[in-house]
Amino acid sequence: MAKHIEPDPTSINLIGTGTVIKGEVNSTGDIRIDGTLTGQVKCKGKIVVGTTGVLEGEIFCQNADFSGQINGKVEVAELLTLKASAKFFGDMITNKLAIEPGANFTGTCTMDKTIRQNEGPQPDKKPAGEKVPQ
Repeated sequence: MAKHIEPDPTSINLIGTGTVIKGEVNSTGDIRIDGTLTGQVKCKGKIVVGTTGVLEGEIFCQNADFSGQINGKVEVAELLTLKASAKFFGDMITNKLAIEPGANFTGTCTMDKTIRQNEGPQPDKKPAGEKVPQ
């Protein structure tokens, strides 16, 4: 019989300087990005983007510390921190936001306590009785 091994929820995933990843990343642990990641990232832990890190796309996580460059849409269930060296371009939805002096932020910010963690983009809701095209 095959044994099912649960992933360690405390694991830390590292994307090092010079590494380029394109695609979808799902993680139950934390992620540190010092390279370049383009695509959708869903993380049940914390995402840290180092000073050399570049993150482009849609990001969904519990907490985030950004020191590098971020382009796209970010949904953080708890605390989003933009460090002094951060360059953020896009839209963010978070419960708590900390921005250090020197950080660059261009885009929109919505502080919403009803974020549904790691569910990804939400479909448009249709009024009751309206048919959805097939």
